[in-house]
Amino acid sequence: MVNLKKDLFLVTGAAGFVGGHLLDYLLKHGVRIRAMARSESQVSELKERGIEVVRADLRDKPSLDRAVSGVSGIFHIASLFRKAGLPDSEFFNSNADGTRRLLETAVSAGVSRFVHCSTIGVHGHIENPPANENAPFSPGDIYQESKLAGERIAREFFKSGSISGVVIRPAMVWGPGDLRTLKLFSMIARERFFYIGRGAGLVHFIDVRDLARAFAAAMQAVDLNDRSYIIAGRESLTLRELSERVAEQLGVRPPWLCLPVKPMQLLGTFCEKLCAPLGIEPPIFRRRVDFFTKDRCFDCANARLDLGFEPAQELEGEIADIIRWYRQDGCLPPSGASQPREISTISPVKRAVGS
Repeated sequence: MVNLKKDLFLVTGAAGFVGGHLLDYLLKHGVRIRAMARSESQVSELKERGIEVVRADLRDKPSLDRAVSGVSGIFHIASLFRKAGLPDSEFFNSNADGTRRLLETAVSAGVSRFVHCSTIGVHGHIENPPANENAPFSPGDIYQESKLAGERIAREFFKSGSISGVVIRPAMVWGPGDLRTLKLFSMIARERFFYIGRGAGLVHFIDVRDLARAFAAAMQAVDLNDRSYIIAGRESLTLRELSERVAEQLGVRPPWLCLPVKPMQLLGTFCEKLCAPLGIEPPIFRRRVDFFTKDRCFDCANARLDLGFEPAQELEGEIADIIRWYRQDGCLPPSGASQPREISTISPVKRAVGS
């Protein structure tokens, strides 16, 4: 059994976007937490907030021993996200083998509960939307493959009974502090956004604040073990509908230009092969083309029934909050203003908590 009001909980990936918002939620509700971070700068910034912090790495067993000592439950949020130039082995070492190391350490330390963050990307393109947790696995890139491997490792431990836990598969996560959607919002604001295809592909987001609530609910649902839950927002919509809603709130014309799919797929393949040896991010790649053309739409009935989870955020409010944060932090200029400052100048912890 775990008790959110009394026990100590570890949050891995605490300096990231999702982990930072989870910290905010847990602190607000009086939960005792220990944050795990990799770099000294991340540790320092988290300590400034009065949080107990341990510097640890999923690839380093001794540091994990220190991280899990005395905790009752672990929110495993940390993962190696898409980064150009990294060999495939790095993704598996972190997202799969790192998960195994953490679980082995947790079992040895007597940790009771483990909530593992995966991704809906393990399902790939959804043939018959909306999809639930039983949809076929079809990861589309090395990141998603490594996350699926990590999820399977976690469920091996849950199934064995050595530790109780569940897997959370979030939809595309956004909210205040998210920089991955900045390019989308920025291009729409400058009326430079275009579609690949007709913009008819379905997209489904989850607000990071709602996701934090789902993690907490999963930690407390101790009678549930070896389950997976998709967590997504109240509504899915086409990319065109999303872009039009963003444009409306920005006060600009909605995107209208449509480029043909096939030439862009070929261009994406070419750019990937050209940029890979150089270790740089290609300007266009197949996964980005997929974002425009493939459906991602999900049924969250199981999370609603088992975890009692209902998204609190409305889509229009989510968009408004994201725009407000971008403008306040200088990522997105107001109408008629100059270019925003560089993303690289924004602190990772500041990104995470949306301050």
